[in-house]
Order: sequence, then C-alpha cells, then structure tokens
Amino acid sequence: MFFNSLGFAVFLPIVFLLYWFVFSKTKDLQNAFLVVVSYYFYSCWDWRFLFLLLFSTLLCYFTGIKIEKSTQDRERKFWFWLSIIFNFGFLGIFKYYNFFAFSFSEALNTIGIHSSPLLLNVILPVGISFYTFHGLSYVIDIYYKRINSEKNVVDYALFVSYFPLLVAGPIERATHLLPQVKLKRTFDFEKAREGIYQIIWGLVKKVVIADTCATYANAIFDNYTTMNSLSLILGAIYFAFQIYGDFSGYSDIALGVSKLFGLDLLRNFNYPYFSRDIAEFWRRWHISLSSWFRDYLYIPLGGSRGSKLKQVRNVFIIFVVSGFWHGANWTFVAWGFINALYFLPSLLLGTNRTNMETAELHWDFNSIKVFFSILSTFTLSCVAWVFFRAKTIHIAFDYLAKIFQNRTFETQYLQNERYSYELLLLILAFVVVEWNSRYKIEPISGKYSWLKMTLCLFAIIALGTYADYKEFIYFQF
Repeated sequence: MFFNSLGFAVFLPIVFLLYWFVFSKTKDLQNAFLVVVSYYFYSCWDWRFLFLLLFSTLLCYFTGIKIEKSTQDRERKFWFWLSIIFNFGFLGIFKYYNFFAFSFSEALNTIGIHSSPLLLNVILPVGISFYTFHGLSYVIDIYYKRINSEKNVVDYALFVSYFPLLVAGPIERATHLLPQVKLKRTFDFEKAREGIYQIIWGLVKKVVIADTCATYANAIFDNYTTMNSLSLILGAIYFAFQIYGDFSGYSDIALGVSKLFGLDLLRNFNYPYFSRDIAEFWRRWHISLSSWFRDYLYIPLGGSRGSKLKQVRNVFIIFVVSGFWHGANWTFVAWGFINALYFLPSLLLGTNRTNMETAELHWDFNSIKVFFSILSTFTLSCVAWVFFRAKTIHIAFDYLAKIFQNRTFETQYLQNERYSYELLLLILAFVVVEWNSRYKIEPISGKYSWLKMTLCLFAIIALGTYADYKEFIYFQF
C-alpha cells in the first residue's frame, strides 16, 4: 500500500475516523488500535514477513527490560549483545548475505579459483533497515542508561511499527516518540490542518516532481551510451530531483499523517539543495539517518576528538557505512566514499560547521559567493548521485566520462510525452517555491494557504505522473 495509491486514500480516512470516534477514550485503546492498523498496513506488502517485525519487536522489548534489571555488568552485556547480534544477523541474512557471497566468489575467480556462490532465494523485507534501527537505538540507549526500558509491550510495539514511518522512516528515537506514545492524544484541528498541508505538499513532490523526473532519468540512464553530453547532464539533474522529491515527499506525507493522529515525527529533510557545502548538505539530508550514525557510530569512534588522522578515519567509516546501509551494491559504497572525500576539506580546514544558518541572497557581492557555493555543492551532489543510480561502478564512471567525451549539447527527444525543457521549467518553479519556503517545514501553510492548497491539488491532478506507476525509491532499502 503506497502513500500515493488509491488504496491508501481509502485506508487513511477510515483509520482516522475510527481512531478519533471509536478508539479515542484512552491512550491504551489509541495505541492498540494503531498497532493493529500498522501490522495490517505492513501485511499489505507481504504478510509472511510479519513474523520478522514481531520477532524484532519482542527481542528488543525483552532484552531492554533484561538489560535494565541486570545487576551484573556481564549479564547486561550478554543481553545487549544478544539483541545486537540477532538484529544485525537478520539484517545481514536478508539484505547482505547474497552480496558478500557473490563478491567473495568473484574475488576467488579473479585469482584463478573457480567457485559458485551459495545464494539464498529470499526477497528483502520492506522497511527492515528502518525498524531494525528503531530497535537498535532503543537497546543502545538503555544499555548506556540514557533511558529506562518500556514495560508496556503495546506502547513499545507502536514505537517500532507505527505505520507512517514503518517502511521508509524517518528513523525515530525512543527519547522522542515514546513519551508521545505514553500520553493520550486529543484532537487538535490546527495540527490536523498542518498535517493535511504537509501530505499534499509531499504528494506534489512525489507524483509531480519525482515521478516525472523518473521518467526522463530512467530513459537517460538506461540508454546512456546513446545520449549526448547535454542529456547526460540533465539525467543526473533529473535523478537528483527524483530522489529528493521521492524521499522527502514520503517523509512529508509520513509527518503529515502522524499529525492527523496527534503525533510528531522527526523532521527528515531541511531543503538540502540550498546547502553551501557538503557538511551543511548532510545536516539537511536524511537527517534521522545521519544523526543516527553520528550518535551511535561516529561519536563512539571518537568523533572529532583525537588526531586529524583519526578524525579522517571516522569520517570515512561513517560515510561508507551509511552508503552500505542503502543497499548491497558497491555503487552505494562508492557513493558513501565520494561523499567522504567531499567532506574531507571542510574537516581538515575546520569549516564543517560554518554554514549553520539558512542561506540568504541579497543584491551584494557576498550573495554571488553564496549562489556559486550552492551551485557547486549541488553539482558535486549530482556527480555522487550518478554512482547511487548506476547499476555498477563501471557504468557510473562511463556515464561521467561520456559527458566530457561527447561534447554535444543538442536536445534529444526521449520518446516521452513532453520535451525536457518543460520539465526544466517545472523544476525551476519547484526550486523557487522551496526557496521562498525554506524557513518552514512545507510551503502551503501561512498566508493564502487555501489558495496554495488548491494550486497544489491542481498540479497533482494535471501534472502528476500516473501512467507509469512508481513506488518510493527508499522502499528497497
């Protein structure tokens, strides 16, 4: 069940009405109902993997209690590592086993030892990377005595399996969501209205921007050997806006839906393409994941403490692991490695925290510098996105090489309904709207909100891409 599907358009109002008119008497009723709804939502993908979600939930729930109650350090470590090993074990089997088995076999073949890898015929459970990280952060926080264990199994189950964030995040923290789950929610009309605005803007990002860009990006990447330099450059730009509109659109819908039920989720995107350097970009892109790796990997490794060599090591570890989190393919590792290289100058020069405020443009010389900083950062991101999108590292390098080898800048017809120039105008309009809204979570709220909402609904109906139905990109992670 996709957020941009007719099924969800029917599902959400029914759940909303039942939640507020039938199950709103107590917090326990509200939570139990949302847990049932969340498990139904997940079963719409593949009911066979419900056991995995349930097992992960109960594992972290019981080990969290055991860690807190243990009086001996050895016992605490036992329950802690039991949870860590089982969670990473399931993630490794379903997501990474075939990758490592195939890569090991290929390495043996290169040195003359012929082997056939034993591969598992399994599919990747939707959302496993997200709900596994929910549970892991919870157990780690209990182990380090940052929080107490949750004794109410329904409340904890809701924290892990809450349907708006279940399959593609944001990656929530127990310190943020569990306190809200523990309280009875009362209907707030203003919050619900904000939620509707955010859902609509998320749909604009998904069906108008991301899915339209996907049509062109796919056509260019799938036929890149026949594309000229202009088309290849546009392909990288289209994919940059596709993945941003797709993933931030999902996050906006998730946050908006949650507001309808009286819950606030972590903000996941903060206008990242207006960043002036890569350090700022990563403070604004997939915030819940980057902050997760910062708190649970980067800081424990030493963070920015110690020698420059150790700091560089930590940066490369966190970016490469972040890339590998996205999928079992060397292209994702390369994408993470490239971003680490981008980040390195800021780290070595100590400028990684210079652009903390939102970018501004005025009619002065400094604004020229800001504009080109934003443009150069976006360009670097597009280069890295080529590796994220390409099927192999070789194809990514070949794609980039052809941009400089071809040197032809003529419009190519891609057998789509519209020429690329119309899409470029649509992207330009989208960028202008986002720039003027960069101090808000979404552009619709504020003055003339009803007019803005009407225009967005018109754009969804008139400009949305529906013929080639597309799921959200991050469902595969």
